[in-house]
Amino acid sequence: MNIILFGAPGVGKGTQAKILSHVYHIPHISTGDILREAIKAETPLGIKAKVLMDKGNLVPDDVMNILASDLLSSERCKNGFILDGFPRTVGQAKALDDIFRTLNIHKFKVINIDVDRKIIIERLTDRFLCAGCGKIYNSTIDQFKAGDNCFKCGGKIFQRDDDKPETVIKRLEIYFETTEPVKKYYQRAHALLDVNGVGEIDEITQRLLSALGH
Repeated sequence: MNIILFGAPGVGKGTQAKILSHVYHIPHISTGDILREAIKAETPLGIKAKVLMDKGNLVPDDVMNILASDLLSSERCKNGFILDGFPRTVGQAKALDDIFRTLNIHKFKVINIDVDRKIIIERLTDRFLCAGCGKIYNSTIDQFKAGDNCFKCGGKIFQRDDDKPETVIKRLEIYFETTEPVKKYYQRAHALLDVNGVGEIDEITQRLLSALGH
């Protein structure tokens, strides 16, 4: 099974990709996670990416294309994969088609997880993390403020720069200007499956499995 999960920041791609990875026994490939690892390691790519991501901008296509090609041609992906966060531009989508042709990948499914923009903003700006264990908190549900201690490990709770309201709005603006055309590209070039991303996690998973023919 080769899957591309598509949708705006905050629609739940990462959560659902992890679940589908377990169901289908294929790796979850999150370019966002890999970039954050590069930033943590302070590699040249990581430093370049951090400057762009802190401003809410996208990492250049050439960097992401190389990253995707290396990942998909690795032993890790020989039995399939779930791409989460790539492609984000039409240029990346076309490059991915070339990568698939080179790797002799002819069958794949593109799933668009659809959530209203207002709901996305509420989801992302409510999201906080523990600096110690990485636990994700929701400020509305969990009733806390930045700087409080994590109930799990005692670490400080903070909000990532890219989850702050001004950055979230900028990220969504970039998405709808730059990435929305990718949806139209896949609608024209390949079958695109739309799945409602509002509801409980289990409900959304069942919709995805149904769309994938599971």
